[in-house]
Amino acid sequence: MTRRSPYPYWFFAPAAVIYTALFLLPTVAAFWFALTRWDLYTATFIGLDNFRQFLAEPFLISGMSNTLIYAVTTSGLKTVLGLLLAVLLTSGLYAQGFLRTVVFFPVLVSTIGVGLTFTALMHPTKGAINVALELVGIDGPGWLTNPTLALFSVALVDLWKGVGLATLIYIAGLASISPEYYEAARIDGATRRQMFWRVTVPLVRPATITVITLSLIGGLRSFDLIWAMTKGGPGFSSDVLASTIYKQYQAGFYGLSTAGNVILFLMIALIILPLTLWFNRREVDA
Repeated sequence: MTRRSPYPYWFFAPAAVIYTALFLLPTVAAFWFALTRWDLYTATFIGLDNFRQFLAEPFLISGMSNTLIYAVTTSGLKTVLGLLLAVLLTSGLYAQGFLRTVVFFPVLVSTIGVGLTFTALMHPTKGAINVALELVGIDGPGWLTNPTLALFSVALVDLWKGVGLATLIYIAGLASISPEYYEAARIDGATRRQMFWRVTVPLVRPATITVITLSLIGGLRSFDLIWAMTKGGPGFSSDVLASTIYKQYQAGFYGLSTAGNVILFLMIALIILPLTLWFNRREVDA
């Protein structure tokens, strides 16, 4: 019996070292520190007390629901709008190369910079958006001061910033579709709408899975844009789980905030892993 040489496996070693140092060890450390009351110098084991206290936070339920609403809203809008923009930008439109750049450019801009800019634009009285609406006789709302609108206003800004990446993924997916499928559909008398629903949408399924997964993960762990624009306000109306965790950290409850991070990690895993398995099973069945 011939023994396989271990030589090929050595090429995995650098990636394994980096993955262990930057992901596995910090993850294990986070789970440990979540069970302690710690500061920069000492750590006292207290078991599950941090988790009990964090789950007893009065605004945790609203933070969790806001997190889910924000993630589903941004993910759904990026998926739909990203596909429509990708179809438009691959249809031979005039200056489509320039338009692709315009759509993708916000992805490259600093999230904090985007948040501060739109905070000024959405000011209820001095913001450019409401000033423009006032010129056409519309009384603009308090985008970030109305508890009902604040979370969705931030979600729209997130859509503006992130839809370019979804569009780019869909453009790559559309480029992989053979023109023969469209030619066959055209010969069968299919309209453009029918070709979109029966050819384009099914064949860009891998791109759709990628966009939904990345957008959901980004939405569930979103913090910087929300903090830059509303800091979870007004009140707690736009608080998400990540901002709740940060507020605990600001108050000096390091163990409590670490427990919150573990809860957020488990929440993302419990949503993304079953969803990924379901997508993969559907793809195999198809």
